[in-house]
Amino acid sequence: MKTIIILNDPPYGTERSYNGLRLAKALQKKDPNMSLVVFLMSDAVVCARKNQKPPQGYYNLELMLNAILRHNGKVLLCGTCMEARGLSETDMIEGSSRSTMDELSAQCIEADRQFVF
Repeated sequence: MKTIIILNDPPYGTERSYNGLRLAKALQKKDPNMSLVVFLMSDAVVCARKNQKPPQGYYNLELMLNAILRHNGKVLLCGTCMEARGLSETDMIEGSSRSTMDELSAQCIEADRQFVF
């Protein structure tokens, strides 16, 4: 089964991206063989920025994305959204990939399930 989760909100300030990543981790736990893609667009591309330092006791989306990558998930980043925020590939966590709307549309067509946060 292939699942895609699309995140749009910033990493901090709302909990939508956090909850989307919580779902991603729960799905991987329930079905370790699932093909999972997390696509970050709009302000959500900042979720994959490396070296985040949220306050102690606060969730860290960089760590959550790294866990998804360690369990064979894919993290794709909207390239246009990265450019609009002045981000380059060197700013982002290892294992994430710059992507396009064409790739997002292909991933959506292939996916059995789609979730948008």
